[in-house]
Amino acid sequence: MPASTKQAVRVAVLADSDTRWKWGALTARRITDQGAQAAEPTGFLLRGRATPTARQLAETGVSTTPPREVTGAEFLREVRDAAARGEGFDVVVLALVGGTVRALLQGVAELALERRPVLVTGYVGVVYEKLADGLLLRHGADVVLANSRHDAERFRAVYEGVGADASSVVEAALPFLGGAPYAPEAGRDTLVFAAQPSVPAGRAERTYLLRRLVEHARLHPRREVLLKLRSKPGEHTTHLEELPYQRLVRDLDPPPNFRLVYGHMGEVLDRTDLLVTVSSTAALEALHRRVPTAILSDLGVREVLGNHHFIGSGLLTSFDRLDADVRPEPDEEWLGRQGVAAGGSYETAFDAARARVQELLTGPGLPPITPYYTAETAPGYLPGILARHRLDVTAPEPRDSGLRRVVREAARGAYRHGVQRVAPVIRRLGEL
Repeated sequence: MPASTKQAVRVAVLADSDTRWKWGALTARRITDQGAQAAEPTGFLLRGRATPTARQLAETGVSTTPPREVTGAEFLREVRDAAARGEGFDVVVLALVGGTVRALLQGVAELALERRPVLVTGYVGVVYEKLADGLLLRHGADVVLANSRHDAERFRAVYEGVGADASSVVEAALPFLGGAPYAPEAGRDTLVFAAQPSVPAGRAERTYLLRRLVEHARLHPRREVLLKLRSKPGEHTTHLEELPYQRLVRDLDPPPNFRLVYGHMGEVLDRTDLLVTVSSTAALEALHRRVPTAILSDLGVREVLGNHHFIGSGLLTSFDRLDADVRPEPDEEWLGRQGVAAGGSYETAFDAARARVQELLTGPGLPPITPYYTAETAPGYLPGILARHRLDVTAPEPRDSGLRRVVREAARGAYRHGVQRVAPVIRRLGEL
């Protein structure tokens, strides 16, 4: 670590999608903030199926310097070589899926650095699936951030329930909450539907939501109805999107007051009077700003949809009620447990995480990396995870030629085409 706490902390962020880059970069700033001494994190983007485009990265609005695309092995070489130059990273934020976090923990441990970086990880939003598996794959990081008191309790319960050390869990918050509190404007009436790439996943359910949204726009011609989309056709984000709404809407002939919009969610919320979604993290952003929010129950309240997370929130409702202008009211106690209650609490939400990181940096030495999943605890599971990531830093480093980049982009484009065009067709043929 820096010889003096007055020196800037060197931070690296490794992310595997646009949303995780946003979470990682903002988290890095919040947990290492040193005022005038704060340093911009060094960004790395893990090459893979969800590698975002330049447009998607720019839309996150978190940095004017785009992260550099690397493989897992290349990232480990960066960590190793920086340490060898005496410029080692003090903190590494792993904004990745659980399996990749576990592989990188192994990779960093095998570097056997004299002074390794503090390893921080967490979740980009609502944790509604694979809670145990995702958490246990992340176990071994020095800090596992929980986005609320509710999540912190659940995370600790999982670790303690399998006999694993739960001291790494630190309560914080989503790092991108903020913005001006909701203020209605005379003459403005805007409903925004926050779409999700994979919720719901099926054509029938996605078409249903889109049809009801279009019908709502027809029923309220003076209301602006916006479908807020995460990505354009051909782009991927954290979750795969096989059936983009942009294609489904072509058959519905929407009215003039219905539009598709892109852009930074915070800017869209600036002009939102009602945020509607199935289970998007955008709901938490809206609630933090006191923007009226509705969670749809039309497709059921189901774990696969993620809207079960909002049980007890007071926000579950249906399009029938929204069509009749009946809006739900949030439960204040539920908001507090989710870390989105308005007030001064958010200003101190990262104090504990910042203190934990500082404690680890100033200590005599970091403990060994001791994940829960090992060859002893998960001999039929862990080897496959590690093999998929191929983190051999001793292998020759490939030369990133222009031809290699062209071939890589062509392969990536073919994969995206297969996911969004070929796979749905094959699935429909299989149902004949």
